Amino acid sequence: MKHTLQQIFRSPNFVIGFAIFMALILFVFIYPLVVPDAPLAIIAQGTFFPPGTYVSVYDSLGSTQYTLNLQNASAARIGSKVSDTDKAAIKDYLVLVGVPEGQIDLTDTQKLLEQWKTNYDPNKNISGVTNAKRNQFIRLNTSLQNANSDQGIVLASQDPTSGALTQTGTVKLTDYVDINQIASAKVLPLGTDNFGRDVLTELVSATKVSLQIGFVAGLIATLIGLTLGLLAGYIGGMLDDIIMFITNLFTVIPSFVLLILISFSIGQDQRGAVTIAVVIGFTSWVWTARAVRSQVISLRNRDHVNLSKLSGHSIVHIILSDILPYIASYVVMAFILQISSGILAEAGLSILGLGPRTTDVPTLGLMMNWAMIYQAHILGKWWAYFPILLDIALITFSLNLMNTGLDQVFNPALRD
Repeated sequence: MKHTLQQIFRSPNFVIGFAIFMALILFVFIYPLVVPDAPLAIIAQGTFFPPGTYVSVYDSLGSTQYTLNLQNASAARIGSKVSDTDKAAIKDYLVLVGVPEGQIDLTDTQKLLEQWKTNYDPNKNISGVTNAKRNQFIRLNTSLQNANSDQGIVLASQDPTSGALTQTGTVKLTDYVDINQIASAKVLPLGTDNFGRDVLTELVSATKVSLQIGFVAGLIATLIGLTLGLLAGYIGGMLDDIIMFITNLFTVIPSFVLLILISFSIGQDQRGAVTIAVVIGFTSWVWTARAVRSQVISLRNRDHVNLSKLSGHSIVHIILSDILPYIASYVVMAFILQISSGILAEAGLSILGLGPRTTDVPTLGLMMNWAMIYQAHILGKWWAYFPILLDIALITFSLNLMNTGLDQVFNPALRD
């Protein structure tokens, strides 16, 4: 056993896959200890907040203010206030007043505003420009002047009796606050989803649930396939014919189609994570049973098995003691692949809307389903779906890499 483990952990493929998988497991279990937030808690009144650190504007006004003279702050501030629509309108005006289109660079906001300031004249009559278009340019000019203003913001409070506004302070453009001094800061490394929920917290919980579904489904599928394969391969005869007839039926019917039909028949309210895992397990055992059967057929006439028969040992004893240890490595590899297949099957079901109930716990497939329904991929909200795809890819890649490493250790044809 010790020699076998040494061989396994000398395989680069297995070590890399094992390291990736264990890193995911550790992160899934450690993160909730650091951030004990509910995964489905709605924290944002809006959808698809981008990744970043969010601080309360109200609390920041009452925090200690520091004066910083940053050279690029003004340009960055102006650039953030000029939208792509504004830039297109500026270009339209500049072209109308005779500025060559090749001299207009929409990526250089500062230069674009300078060209606007130099060429814009509200009193200039331009042929072909309607009143509505002229009013649009006037509104744009007012907006750009406000964006380029170096005046601070005046804070005022209303007197409860007279209703008059009284100045209470001023926020200058050079005023900054230390984010660490604001108690209500919230870090959202992956932003929020379509429901205003923290994507990272939700992703960690979804990974944990999907792994549980994969383990349960893989365990059920491996046990069923192993049991049927051992019985069919060793006993043979009528029992082998019956088992192989059932196996062939499941082979003819695509497992995913069968999975869809069963999940649909269960109903949304009854589809919990465990239920889906059981359904996946009961529809994924076929190839394991056929492979185990072929392995057992090659072993049942070996000398040590015949000797055990002559010694009067029972069928159960022979299967468990003389056959199972010889295919144990294959069973472990089959179990690893079944876990990966279970996770992918759940993701496929959930994308179709046939996964676990949405109000229970998040899964990787459900998160993908929500992102697709609310068109995150069309709106460019990459943080709502790309981390999920990456997570699924890392899980399946690590498991398959571990399986490849085990195959190199236990398969004589692949040994160096």
